[in-house]
Amino acid sequence: MPDGVPAGGAGDTAEIDALAADARLIRRVRWRLVAFSGGTTLLVLVALGIALYLSAAATLQVRGEQQLQQRAEAMLARGGPNPDRPDFGAVFGGVSSGTYVLIADAAGHRLDSGPFQFPPGIPVVAGIDGAKAGGIDVRLAQIGTVPIRVRTQQATSNIGTVFLQVFQDRTTEQETLDSIVRVLVVGGAVVVLVAIGFGAVYARRALVPIRESLVSQRLALRRQREFAADASHELRTPLTVVRSSLEHLRRHQDEPVRAVGDALDDIGAEVDHLTALVDDLLLLARSDSGAIALERRSIDLGDVAADAASSLAKSAGEKSVRVVVDPAPVVVEGDPARLRQLVMILVDNAIRYSPTGGEVRVAVRLDGPSAQLDVEDDGRGVNPDDMPHIFERFWRATGAPSGGTGLGLAIAKWIVDSHQGTIAVRNREEGGAAFRVSLPREEPTGG
Repeated sequence: MPDGVPAGGAGDTAEIDALAADARLIRRVRWRLVAFSGGTTLLVLVALGIALYLSAAATLQVRGEQQLQQRAEAMLARGGPNPDRPDFGAVFGGVSSGTYVLIADAAGHRLDSGPFQFPPGIPVVAGIDGAKAGGIDVRLAQIGTVPIRVRTQQATSNIGTVFLQVFQDRTTEQETLDSIVRVLVVGGAVVVLVAIGFGAVYARRALVPIRESLVSQRLALRRQREFAADASHELRTPLTVVRSSLEHLRRHQDEPVRAVGDALDDIGAEVDHLTALVDDLLLLARSDSGAIALERRSIDLGDVAADAASSLAKSAGEKSVRVVVDPAPVVVEGDPARLRQLVMILVDNAIRYSPTGGEVRVAVRLDGPSAQLDVEDDGRGVNPDDMPHIFERFWRATGAPSGGTGLGLAIAKWIVDSHQGTIAVRNREEGGAAFRVSLPREEPTGG
């Protein structure tokens, strides 16, 4: 027994295209957020990795050069490079551990008699050439597959000017740096992938409000279009009746009012209908915009139900329908005027759907933490196909009686929702429909 009918479908091409555009926008924003998260993490890791690598390389370089310098200074402190001394070669232990020293002439020929036989490339001639110009030369070199660091220093000995060359194996140092690079690359890749994953999750969550906002906007625009279309449809019929009645009056301008009284009655009835429809439209429009502020005070729902039902006794009597009210005292917090309007909508709806000689029963009961309002009638009940739409605006079931604005049950649901309650409808086994409203009751205060 719904009392409104929708004007038309909402799944037009423009709306589908708009929803698809919104979905594409959300996807683009999500991937941009993910890319930003992953890219930012990558940049930070690259900066930290470069800093770590350069710091480690610099530390190892300084430490290596210090070892070479200490070995050279130790040799010079013991009387200078003398080819006849037996202390050339490798040193094990101490601060210069792992270094090798030899003495060479300006042409790069080895002069010392150390026990070690070095591979081709040692002495390092390029280091000797560098020491000729600056006195001391430190450089990196490659002997076969072994990376080395070489310090060459020009010195004076008992045979003239010679070049003291100290070098060390950099294999461990290079492997350490290579390990740092591998850890940074693999670890960085893992961290970036994790950042992308978390970024995708957080981007999805962060976009939920935006997605909901877009959906709400589209829904609001769709409801606005439907509302305008439905209102136009509902207003067209009474306006047509008024126009035809006015044309009838113009054609019979010279006749007395008694002769054209039916036309005046039709105009009056349609004006009343238009007034009620416009009032309901304004109420729903203001409720959608949040412009209606509800009064909140303690009120007895039983008294409200009894008063509202009694005000409809005349219209019930015109249909030979009896209204029976059984109100229990239950205190709720709400707007008295809106709750009275709620009861009147449900009772008026039940009266219109009740057969002649039928009965409408209104009851208020306490149900745990809720106040329960029941309105039942003896009509034909609600078609199961109409159940999902019964509280929609302008929904009208087939065979629904005339006289309503098509907005009553939608307003009733808005009132219930505004009071944090619930409203539902079912078919009674005995026949007829039963509406049940549950509202939070006001908790009694202790004395």
